[in-house]
Formats: sequence, structure tokens, C-alpha cells
Amino acid sequence: MNTIKDNLEKVNDTLLDGVTLIAVSKTKPHEAIMEAYASGIRDFGENKVQELEVKFDALPKDIRWHLIGGLQTNKVRKIIGKTYLIQSLDREALALEIDKRAEKANITVDALIEINIGEEEQKAGILLKNLPEFIEFLKPLKNINIRGLMAIIPQGNEDENRFYFRKMKGVFAELKEQERERLTMEILSMGMSTDYITAMEEGSNMVRIGTGIFGSRNK
Repeated sequence: MNTIKDNLEKVNDTLLDGVTLIAVSKTKPHEAIMEAYASGIRDFGENKVQELEVKFDALPKDIRWHLIGGLQTNKVRKIIGKTYLIQSLDREALALEIDKRAEKANITVDALIEINIGEEEQKAGILLKNLPEFIEFLKPLKNINIRGLMAIIPQGNEDENRFYFRKMKGVFAELKEQERERLTMEILSMGMSTDYITAMEEGSNMVRIGTGIFGSRNK
């Protein structure tokens, strides 16, 4: 049976230059995270605020925590100052709450805009048709730095995956032409354990891998 270290070596061997690996540690115990940490991983992704809070308090302070799951406005206060990157910014009310809490804490929060590229009803993320208005809405918010985009694409075969990844890359490139203060396109976060290689080929520079590192998810 492969160890976490073995799995990480395999994944690292496939990463393209300039791609950041996020080890998705949701539901995983501290021991598993520390195994990945011992192999050099510092970027970890969590889905739930409560889990991120507990791990932030218990684990080494040089870990960069990424919130990749949906964020409710009433939980923003719990993670202000604890995230390296909020990858799931997708609505005005959430942006206002992050900005308010960040201002109160006298910090700036780095975030990615989550795009619902497949327009799936059950998924979070902003629709492309609403993106220009959202970008405009963010302008006066001085305590949020938008550093790029994130997407979870619809499940499909490789050609279908490639279509959505390519579409995301196009949106990313368009926004790069509109960069301004507090809006830069540095990070395109897309691709998970089953499709990250295709995602990298289509321009992703941040991949989120859980099962491929830690094995099947704990319930």
C-alpha cells in the first residue's frame, strides 16, 4: 500500500513547471497532514470552516490554508486572518462581509473568484454572465485582493474536461487585460485528482489534489 509520501512523489513527478500543488486535506486527521508536511507540502485545502479552524490552531503556523469550499457569510469572522487564500468568493454579500471583517482586523484578504463554468444548478460559483457586474462591485472594497479564478468543472470525459478548462483559461486571459489595483490574474485554480493533468495542459497553475495524495476520503 502506497504511503502519502509515495503518492506525493508520484504527483510531483507529473506537475508542470510553475504549478502550485494544494493538498486537499478535508476530513483527514492531523497525522496524515503532518506526513504530507514532512514531505515538504505547505499548501493545504479545506472545505469546512470548522475543520480549518481546528487544524489552524493545532498544526504548524507556516502552513498556508486554502478555503476551497463554500463560505457562509456568518462564518467569515471565524477564518479572518487564518486563510492564505479564500478560493470560493462567489457573491456580493460574501464579498461585503469579508471586506468588513478584514477592515476590522486591519488586514487584507486574498481571494479567488469561483466561477460556475458549467452553469450547474447544484454548484456554487458565479455565472459568467454575472461576472462583469461582480468585478465592478468589488472595485471599492479595499480589503480584498482578487488574485485569480477558481473552478470546479462538470464531471465528464477528457474532451469535455478540456472544453471547460479551455473556457476558463479564456476568461482568465480576458480579465488579465483588465487588471487593476486589487484585481490581478496570477492564479488559475482548476483540476483535481482525476483531471489535473488535462487542467495543467490547458493553463491551470494551481491544482487541488486530495484522493491522489491521501487516498479515499474519510466519512
